[in-house]
Amino acid sequence: MNKTDFRKRKLKAYTLTEVLVVLVIIGILILLALPNLLPLITKAKSTEAKMQLQHVQTLQQNHFYEKSKYSANLEEIGFIQEKLSTDGNDGKANYRIDVVKADHNSFVARATAVVDFDGDGTFNVWEIDQDKNLREVTAD
Repeated sequence: MNKTDFRKRKLKAYTLTEVLVVLVIIGILILLALPNLLPLITKAKSTEAKMQLQHVQTLQQNHFYEKSKYSANLEEIGFIQEKLSTDGNDGKANYRIDVVKADHNSFVARATAVVDFDGDGTFNVWEIDQDKNLREVTAD
């Protein structure tokens, strides 16, 4: 087979128009499915808040056993806040953890979302107390 025969041979392939039509159809399907998936995404991300608050509760309990009081300082109990996703490329945490109240008998810790997961302007908030009562204060 010489070079001219090879160039004349036609290859089977998709046209640019066919590829673009398929991409548009996939885009439309994603737009239709996304609103149904947002509650699942929010629920999955709220698991981060629950786990972090349960960790704070455990650290507070250990601090209480040692010092007979709860602490308002997260560093004092040994909690290290992970970098927030809003702080740049390195951050992965979606919730800011704070101690709202702490005294000799009780404490309340709060996890506030730094990202509006579903874009409605409401930020998800969770709280936990000394008795391990975990509750969602503001749903997103």
